[in-house]
Amino acid sequence: MDPQKPLPQPRQPEGCLAVAIRIPVRIVVLVLVVPVRMVWDALVVGWRFLTDAVFRPVGRALLWVGRALFVWPFVGLWRYVVVPVGMGLGRLMRYLLVVPAVWLYRSVLTPLGHAIAWVIRGLGAGIGAGLVWLYRWVLAPVGRGIAWVLRGIAWVLKGIGAGLGAVGAGVFAVVAWLVRYLVVVPAEWLYRWVLAPVGRAVAWCAKGLWWLLTAIVTGIGVGLYWIARVLLVLPALAVWRYLLVPVGRVLAVVGREVADALGHAWRVAGHISRAVGRFLATLFRWIFVEPVRWVYRTVLTPVGHVVRDAVLRPAAQAARSVRRATRQALTTARDTARQARADFRRMLFGGPGSAPEVARREPKGQETRTLGSSTTVLTKD
Repeated sequence: MDPQKPLPQPRQPEGCLAVAIRIPVRIVVLVLVVPVRMVWDALVVGWRFLTDAVFRPVGRALLWVGRALFVWPFVGLWRYVVVPVGMGLGRLMRYLLVVPAVWLYRSVLTPLGHAIAWVIRGLGAGIGAGLVWLYRWVLAPVGRGIAWVLRGIAWVLKGIGAGLGAVGAGVFAVVAWLVRYLVVVPAEWLYRWVLAPVGRAVAWCAKGLWWLLTAIVTGIGVGLYWIARVLLVLPALAVWRYLLVPVGRVLAVVGREVADALGHAWRVAGHISRAVGRFLATLFRWIFVEPVRWVYRTVLTPVGHVVRDAVLRPAAQAARSVRRATRQALTTARDTARQARADFRRMLFGGPGSAPEVARREPKGQETRTLGSSTTVLTKD
């Protein structure tokens, strides 16, 4: 037994209502579903035939026409017009703009920039030396004198501030004593013996009033709860328990049986439709397909073999010969054009220079080591 396969669920016991509903429902549903299933299977077969015989070939033809009308012209225009023109314009812009600009930058602008930088460095060095002399012999002495004057003024102001601070401290002490005994002490007495007792009494009254309101609201809520429970909840619970639940169970049984009957009828109708389809396919085969196959095998195939051996193969051999001769002519013309281009380049620029000989440590070809000779000191001939 496969451990991965789940165990079948045990079938629940069914009541007499389900058994009494099942047979009539299945008979009625089977009578209604068989025509629908046969029409559905006919539509499926017709759609597959149209897809394989009409839509797919038409789509391929439309795709080929679209490529021939829209894709291939643009590809040819891009490959044989736009790309060569773009490469030509690129080379023209290079030799008309890039090369002169590089020469101008390398031969004119770079030396001119170096000269300007040298002049600016010289001017910067002279200006820096002048600014250092001005700071050392003019600004620094003037700044020291101004700092000495400011230190004297600050010492004078410091003495004046010390005197004013002593006077201000005395005035502040007197004002603080007056504020303490004229404002703070009476305010503290008023808060302790008047405001605090009055606040406690007000808080106690507010707490009692809040408890009274809470008790009233709680009593009203409890009464409304029991009224709603007796008038709404209990009747609704009784309707749900003794009316809706039994009716729902009956409807669930009827719906389950109808769904099972639909599935069973659909499967049985599929078998019936498949049998009818096989009968019609066999009838169509013996009436149409077998005669056509006999005509193709007995008449058209020998005629096609004769046409192939007498007409098509000689024409194909002639076409291959013409294509081979054309390819050889094109190859000869290409080699001739390449040789002419090489001769023209050699006439204009000369042949490639011979590479200078380099002294190598390896022995030459005629002095290589063999089995019959040796180049060592002891066995050298």
